[in-house]
Amino acid sequence: MKRIILFCRVLLIVCFASSLTLVSCKSKKSVVKKDTTTENITLLKLTDAEIVKKKRADDLGARLLETCNVSRFRGFSINEATDKVRKNATKEKISAVCQKINQRNGRFLGINIIEIFYNKKSKEYNFRYNIDYEKKLYKRELFVTINAENKVSAISTKEVTPKPM
Repeated sequence: MKRIILFCRVLLIVCFASSLTLVSCKSKKSVVKKDTTTENITLLKLTDAEIVKKKRADDLGARLLETCNVSRFRGFSINEATDKVRKNATKEKISAVCQKINQRNGRFLGINIIEIFYNKKSKEYNFRYNIDYEKKLYKRELFVTINAENKVSAISTKEVTPKPM
């Protein structure tokens, strides 16, 4: 009789513990958020971009990088760049960046376009260039964003680590 009572108690404890775990473990609804950025951004062929926008990106990007060679910066006009870009592109900031780049990479030689992205939502073209320097030890890329008004809305350079084969 004692064994039956002991067995019932153990069975009751097991049932109680399992019911607690079932109650405490609520099933959460998984929220699947759709990534809309990839739907809005398309990779364009190099020939599909608007010629005016491509020329603007080429000219302003090369002009900014050429500043490192000649140590003389000709500022962007109201028609060429947005207010934000013109405020950030000061002689002091550009000369500081140029000093670092010239030490590591040497003289600027030219830019070659790698790819063009078009953002349908913001109607911006993003141009990515490979920058050629005298020293080939460090690879740098230039990123230029042209908005719908044909103005540069962002411009930056970035050192790229080589990808292993």
